Amino acid sequence: MSSRRVLKAAQAIREVVSMAIIAELKDPRIADVTVTFVEVAADLRHAKVHVSVMGDETKKRLCLKGLQNSAGYLQKKVGDRIDTRYTPRLHFELDKGLENSILVTKILDEVLPKQDNHDDPQRESESQPAESTIQDNDTLN
Repeated sequence: MSSRRVLKAAQAIREVVSMAIIAELKDPRIADVTVTFVEVAADLRHAKVHVSVMGDETKKRLCLKGLQNSAGYLQKKVGDRIDTRYTPRLHFELDKGLENSILVTKILDEVLPKQDNHDDPQRESESQPAESTIQDNDTLN
């Protein structure tokens, strides 16, 4: 069970790291990065920053290496923002959640049959009232 303090620290770390990546880091390896969420240890000494990187595996590895190299700078930014005895050490991990959801969607599209609008009477009845409303508005003008 996470305490409120740990959750607030995780949120603050996510905000600081996200803004620093967007606005301040000049490393060309770090591009197309989204900080998805942050896990903070109960003692606030370690924070695992989950990032999603768009691109192929080579770009992801390079970006992760760039983030790990800039961890000290990002830790200083986090230390300036949160007031704790210890500044959490940042560890970066790739978040595979978005990739997994895209893969599941592709698999479901292959497995489930396609539905046409002509075969679905529910969709036809939904579109008819909208058309009659347009016709009523035209007669009023």
